[in-house]
Amino acid sequence: MASFKPTKIQVYPKLGEKVTQDTLYWKNYKAPVQIKEFGAITNIDFSPVAPHNFAVTAFTRVHIYGPFSQEPVKTFTRFKDTAYSGRFRSDGQLLVAGCEDSMVRLFDVGGKVALRMFKGHTKAVHVTDFTSDGYQILTGSDDYTCRLWDIPNATELNTYQEHTDYIRCGVTSKLNRDLFITGSYDHTLKMFDARLDKSVMTMDHGHPVENLLLYPSEGLLVSAGGRYVKVWDLLKGGQPLVSLKNHHKTVTCLSLGSNGQRLLSASLDRHVKVYNTTNYKVVHNFDYAASILSLGLAPDDESIVVGMTNGILSVKHKKSPEESKETSGQQRRKPSYRVFVKGKNYVPKQDDYLVSKPVKQHLAKYDKQLKRFNVSKALDTALETWIRRRKPEITVAVIKELDRRGTLKNALAGRDEQSLFQLLNFLIGNLVDPRFAPVLVTTAEMILDIYRSVIGQSPVVDRQLLRLQDLLEREIDYQKDLLEVLGMLDTMFASSIPRKEVPCSGISRSNGLGQGEASTSRPQLQAT
Repeated sequence: MASFKPTKIQVYPKLGEKVTQDTLYWKNYKAPVQIKEFGAITNIDFSPVAPHNFAVTAFTRVHIYGPFSQEPVKTFTRFKDTAYSGRFRSDGQLLVAGCEDSMVRLFDVGGKVALRMFKGHTKAVHVTDFTSDGYQILTGSDDYTCRLWDIPNATELNTYQEHTDYIRCGVTSKLNRDLFITGSYDHTLKMFDARLDKSVMTMDHGHPVENLLLYPSEGLLVSAGGRYVKVWDLLKGGQPLVSLKNHHKTVTCLSLGSNGQRLLSASLDRHVKVYNTTNYKVVHNFDYAASILSLGLAPDDESIVVGMTNGILSVKHKKSPEESKETSGQQRRKPSYRVFVKGKNYVPKQDDYLVSKPVKQHLAKYDKQLKRFNVSKALDTALETWIRRRKPEITVAVIKELDRRGTLKNALAGRDEQSLFQLLNFLIGNLVDPRFAPVLVTTAEMILDIYRSVIGQSPVVDRQLLRLQDLLEREIDYQKDLLEVLGMLDTMFASSIPRKEVPCSGISRSNGLGQGEASTSRPQLQAT
């Protein structure tokens, strides 16, 4: 008896990931080091001074970690409630942080007790930053105000109340100590000049603003809010340049890398996107286990630090050149040739006794059902969620095999609302794929013939049939448009090819006759 032949799954060429210099660069990081914090990590800030320690703000603490330490080298716990926005000064000696209790605290990185406490806000302070001269502090609060504070005298300098909702982000100019920009949940960005009593520029982001970032030249401003990352030209009065929508959920933080050549954005969708700042195309993508609240990038991209909602701090360090060479060498290493040819050239002798070992045939679930002639169950197995989404070629191969056997109509008939919904959903997702269209068009025709009498009885199935009809109508329109374009191209190509004339000797161009024939062919009229 002949053995059962498994269903032949056609192998289609895979479109692999395009390997670019950015791909190689951003994949050149070690496995992440994960550190558990006490709560959600809301802010990460790197010290501008070597060895570039970074401050992590989580729950009621601000931890300072060394570049390669897994334990904090310094901890500030003098907060009565949740701390926010721990930031270093440009010299790396001072650190400022806001708090849910409306207080702003200034710490010496070498000490433990707060040097200064600034009181004036009435609600939680989510924004803190130093001005470029290092002697003033900018704060933004949920009381809709942003304020400037003098560090030596611990006094308030200015108060601005132009926003109409929570202020959740802000950035100071590193070139001019009097300029700073704030972003609010009222969808606006406002630039302020400390020498004036009101804002000098207002931009509308269109969504609650979560984070702001200034380019090193400070001619461009980047804002994040909702699913959008927007770039503004400050030299042209806040004119919008680019609007990027590459995330599926709210974008929470921004960072610059590669000396301003790359822009990074992180989101609640667990992704970090890397953009080329020349054309703002996504050049790389990082995936994480939980929603991301904060992102930090060390100078020269030596490490990427990400803080998540589950309290996990993920730290990726760049590989050294030696480690990169070792990794590439391990990837290129293959088994030696003698492993493959071992025993292949052995010739049995006359007295040898050959023992054949029976090879057990392992069949897939759908092949087992086909072997038992359970055609409906075979199709159900091929329509399982994982197969139809990840491996649609398997589902199509089973349908093709059922059609070859002449049992496809039996497999499609007698289905309930749920199984018919799954089948129609698969057709809608793959019918216009050129690889599967020849098989699935036949399947769609059979389904319409079988279930024509029950149309109108199930709103779920009717909705799927309408989607299928819309899909086919759009595809037909696309094909017509493509045929028109093809006709235009054929005309253009035909007109662009130069015509070559083939000369014929002794033939007149005017009438195609020889010169001698032209004079003798006409009748001669004689005068009478």
